[in-house]
Amino acid sequence: MAACEIFSPSLLNKYNRNGPRYTSYPTALEFRSKLPQSLLTNAAADSSAKGLSLYIHIPFCHNLCYYCGCNKIVTRHQDKADRYLDYLEQEIALRSTAFRHMPVRQLHLGGGTPSFLTLAQQARLMTLLKQHFDLRPDLECSIELDPRGVTTEYLDGLYQLGYNRISIGVQDITPKVQAAINRIQSTSHIEELVAHAHHIGFSSVNLDLIYGLPHQTLQTFRATLSAVQSMAPQRISLFSYAHLPQRFAAQRKIKDEWLPQAGLKSQLMEMAMQVLQQAGYQQIGMDHFALPEDELAKAQRHGDLHRNFQGYTTQGELDLLGLGVSSISAVANVYAQNPKTLNGYYAALDGDGGLVDKGCVLSRDDEIRRYVIQQLMCNLTLDFSAVKRQFAIDVEEYFADELQRLKPFVNDGLMTVDNCGLRVYEAARVLIRAICMQFDAYLLPTVNHNRYSRVI
Repeated sequence: MAACEIFSPSLLNKYNRNGPRYTSYPTALEFRSKLPQSLLTNAAADSSAKGLSLYIHIPFCHNLCYYCGCNKIVTRHQDKADRYLDYLEQEIALRSTAFRHMPVRQLHLGGGTPSFLTLAQQARLMTLLKQHFDLRPDLECSIELDPRGVTTEYLDGLYQLGYNRISIGVQDITPKVQAAINRIQSTSHIEELVAHAHHIGFSSVNLDLIYGLPHQTLQTFRATLSAVQSMAPQRISLFSYAHLPQRFAAQRKIKDEWLPQAGLKSQLMEMAMQVLQQAGYQQIGMDHFALPEDELAKAQRHGDLHRNFQGYTTQGELDLLGLGVSSISAVANVYAQNPKTLNGYYAALDGDGGLVDKGCVLSRDDEIRRYVIQQLMCNLTLDFSAVKRQFAIDVEEYFADELQRLKPFVNDGLMTVDNCGLRVYEAARVLIRAICMQFDAYLLPTVNHNRYSRVI
């Protein structure tokens, strides 16, 4: 199928339903409470992973961005971060007893706004991690930044602490769009930060963009793409704005009539994909782009790309330990989430109730479906023989119903299914979530799509 055909209104309308983003399977919405507090400790003891990825959630933001659906706390009081670090120190000490033996190969600070922390607070956190975990010399160390509160001196400090990758939220450079989402920021300042990061030695810079924001037009978003392209980041994330005001109160400040209609939103996505690919970026998975020499691009070409709660990664052999409020861990066949509110997180550490607020233990069927969905999400293919070797099942028999449900996708020229496996055409990458949904046992037959955003 030609790339232009995938954007036909009739085809997009047919498959553009609500569905998970599949950073995990089962998704976090399937987590259950009242799990044993020994869950993560036992999982770590049983794990065969080659190392550990640490995720630390910093929930604080100086300002409220109306589009955001992240777990966050808006405050101007910097001392709240000191108290939070006090509790993080308790959790780090608690968790390290079970994970100290595992070499840490990835570290990522997300939020909220991780750059809410001062350099002194960042240094305190890094010291704590080094004291309790085995941080490897070749550590992939990344942090998300809000450019409005970041200076070149702050970047210097992060680099000296060991950070070697940054991700900056751009979203859109148009003043009218920025005003509607309450995120006014300087494009020239972002250019300065990116240039400085490259100059002092950061190995990777990612810039986040969002399409479908209020007042976006093809002309204005093309200007955003042009500005970002000129900064030459190694990676670009292109996310669809998920308007879910019933779940996120701040989004109620964005009027429905400000948003691009479905047809225009699809055009924004199509244009962005074309512009970025023409600029030399390779599309990674469904919503990331990377220069050909980037390790994500290499991993995808070699069929080694993986996906977890942090998105696409090259190191799928690592267990993931989440620290901080709302953080999710994925260790062996266990998912475990910390309390989602700050008060709940503090109370759990003050008391003896334990930190595992909810989660799940994957069944054999969950593990099989997780493998299938990850292969499709990352590499657009599924090798039946590989599934048989790993799980000792007859794929065509095990997934007879699912393969039947894929027939409309095959008939529409989006993918092929034969005795060897599945292959989704490159042009159909934008519909990969809809294809993966056919393997989701929690969605079918009782589908509740209102819990999720549109797949496009």
